[in-house]
Amino acid sequence: MLLAACSPFEGDLIRLRAREPEDEQEVFRWMSDPDVVLWNLVRYPRSRASVRERIAAGADVGYAHARFAIETIAESKLIGDIAVHVEEPESRCGWIAVTLGDPDYRDKGYGSDAVRTVCRFGFEMMNLRRIEVEVLGENERAIRTYEKVGFVHEGRRRQAVYTHGRYIDLIVMGLLREDFPE
Repeated sequence: MLLAACSPFEGDLIRLRAREPEDEQEVFRWMSDPDVVLWNLVRYPRSRASVRERIAAGADVGYAHARFAIETIAESKLIGDIAVHVEEPESRCGWIAVTLGDPDYRDKGYGSDAVRTVCRFGFEMMNLRRIEVEVLGENERAIRTYEKVGFVHEGRRRQAVYTHGRYIDLIVMGLLREDFPE
């Protein structure tokens, strides 16, 4: 039986692609966005050199760290980045990190499409059994996004993160392959 010709890198609105050196200017701009700084726990200003190094490190994609740029299908516009990290291959468990850097694409379905797409990639291409995420308890937008994709609340790490002069809870959410809605 032949496999369907569906790309593991495309959702309905976005595609995942390799991060490229040309992405540096846009990623550097995101690192100054107050929402990105707050929700991604960026404590210190990032230099262009550090952004360049981060993009270069993302070029080495493999089972332990599959990092992607998120771009729109309609305009091929870079709007964020996303990664699946696997620390213990034996457990077949990965965790994701997401940045939807372009504010014009927030609250329009691009984030949930990117999370759904990277989870499908993790389950179908990396043979993961479980994907998890930790999110700040006050980041309601992100929590709704993960819930839409099928993530379940599994726990709360009380006052686990110190940022912006206060302690914030960290929510642990998980998604099992058999519970993935696609």
